[in-house]
Amino acid sequence: MQKLSIHGGVPLTGEIRVAGAKNAALPILAASLLTAGTLRVSNVPELNDVATMIKLLGRMGVAARRTAHAVELDARQVTEPFAPYDLVKTMRASILALGPLVARFGEARVSLPGGCQIGERPVDLHIKGLTAMGAAIAIEEGYIQAEAARLKGARIVFDTVTVTGTENLMMAASLAEGETVLENAAREPEVVDLARCLCAMGARISGAGTDTITIEGVARLEGVEHAVMPDRIEAGTLLAAAAATRGDVTLIEAPLASLDAVMEKLRESGAEIRAADRTVRLRMKDRPKPVSLRTAPHPGFPTDMQAQLIALNTIADGNASVTETIFENRFMHVQELRRLGAKIRIEGNTAMVEGVPKLTGAMVMATDLRASASLVIAGLVAEGGTVIDRIYHLDRGYERIEARLGALGARIARVS
Repeated sequence: MQKLSIHGGVPLTGEIRVAGAKNAALPILAASLLTAGTLRVSNVPELNDVATMIKLLGRMGVAARRTAHAVELDARQVTEPFAPYDLVKTMRASILALGPLVARFGEARVSLPGGCQIGERPVDLHIKGLTAMGAAIAIEEGYIQAEAARLKGARIVFDTVTVTGTENLMMAASLAEGETVLENAAREPEVVDLARCLCAMGARISGAGTDTITIEGVARLEGVEHAVMPDRIEAGTLLAAAAATRGDVTLIEAPLASLDAVMEKLRESGAEIRAADRTVRLRMKDRPKPVSLRTAPHPGFPTDMQAQLIALNTIADGNASVTETIFENRFMHVQELRRLGAKIRIEGNTAMVEGVPKLTGAMVMATDLRASASLVIAGLVAEGGTVIDRIYHLDRGYERIEARLGALGARIARVS
């Protein structure tokens, strides 16, 4: 099993280009199921989750041709609208195949999802939405079985904000008969990026980026070329790492419009940030100031950056509280941070962090994708060596993180 070995104490310095967004790439790849034309997607990150999605589509009969950071998908010969457990169990985003399959082929059989163990994240909102659009759905032997001659437009009000639910139903509604209105829809930039791709394919979508999205169904969609947006979570992680190590890092092709909440908190921590023309430069001279925050759906502070800011707070000059409102089981990294000397206690859904002057390297274990990023940041500032186990979590969301951080001066290596 591979691990990351980090020798901390080196400020990150230099320039780095932000990779394509995993959370935008996955639904856009699934959108290939909506058309018999060829979908060409560029700026695709080289990640395990992306490879899993391409493999899943290939299992259904989608022809895929992949080059460095691009994928060409041809779904004209889908042989079986089936997403098996052995692939779905490793990645919850596989549920994104459900809506497109039912919309275009009138049937789908998709395994109930797996993936990161950070909370329930039920799929009932996906099922309720498709049922409202006329699909007959049954849960049998761990699979969602859905059928519909043609989906019908409907007004769907989400009980809670759901990103994948919004994406799934937006894709399904693109080929439905009539108008679909999604209320209390997710406003995340990745939803907007998917809507851009769908509209280029011929979909009629308005309101993406707001809490009410309207989709007028069309008879067919066409193949197009689409570039995936830059990854706001990778960008935020790199900025947090630069702040923690008191570094000087410039991000190229940064998604400025979607980084506001993160940059505001990093400025509050004492970082000097200058942003212009898709470029962000962060410089940190002193020990970070404590930053309290509360996660919220976009445009609030993203839950996927919560662990990274806790890592920053562990070495801050003072105390901070971090409240998690999205997922009920997203503090598993706290126990591992304590192994490095962090002082953190959990009170309900809030982590109370008492900053310490230094962390000390230790053996730690990644428990989920973003938790593992917090351990990398902590390892970068800790005295001595840190070894992070189970880094397959990292590889799901960060492309060759050891090479990318190494280019900024980090002493980090992948070892077996």
